[in-house]
Amino acid sequence: MLTVTRHAKILEVLRRSGEVSVDDLAGQFGVSSSTIRRDLNALSADKLLKRVRGGGAVEPDAVPFGETAHQALTEKTRIAMAAANLVNDGDVVLIDIGTTTALLARFLRGKHITVLTSSLAVVDELRDDEDVEVIVLGGVLRRTYHSLVGILTEQALSQLRAHLCFMGTSGIRRDGYVMDSTGIEVPVKKAMIASSERTIVLADGSKYPGAGLLTVCAPSEIHTLITNSDADAATLELFRSAGAEVLTV
Repeated sequence: MLTVTRHAKILEVLRRSGEVSVDDLAGQFGVSSSTIRRDLNALSADKLLKRVRGGGAVEPDAVPFGETAHQALTEKTRIAMAAANLVNDGDVVLIDIGTTTALLARFLRGKHITVLTSSLAVVDELRDDEDVEVIVLGGVLRRTYHSLVGILTEQALSQLRAHLCFMGTSGIRRDGYVMDSTGIEVPVKKAMIASSERTIVLADGSKYPGAGLLTVCAPSEIHTLITNSDADAATLELFRSAGAEVLTV
């Protein structure tokens, strides 16, 4: 098993159980305890978990939503404005969690559209706008990131269809794969892609390669990438080669 694959599976185990020992992980993956300790130390260094005596535990989001919202604010705002320009009256729009997608919601105010979302930050932006119909997807509250996740969210998405899906990301690898760092969010993102006619990724320049061990989708599954003009040129060219439209702002 590749190291990166084992790291992703360790995170999945931790998110299911909350805490696990080195010996248990070594037995599950058929490797030595020293290998697992190196894995846990690497994941801890990336702030994806917290090392505890004899094992590891799930680390809450390293940077809470409110603090993340102020990072690269100018770049995120330009991306959000460009994304809003792609939305027309009558569209059904699916909006992912994230700080850039929350900014997008702000620029959708006044449009005669329907918004489907699992983001409470998006709801906050649109709650008093009578022009926008807001449908909130159910699920379990992930407090630190103002989102709803889990099987109820995924089941709701399976019953709905959107014209456009605006999706955030923890990072985009050099091979173009869109990544996430939170296992419980990945199935929701995949369900959003499956429920939409067109998927649009919003990613500021810091997301190349950004963070995340868990794969959300390949570049071929993305219709449009909206990013900053200083984003990694090779990665943008890869998206173009995969057939995606790339908009830089």
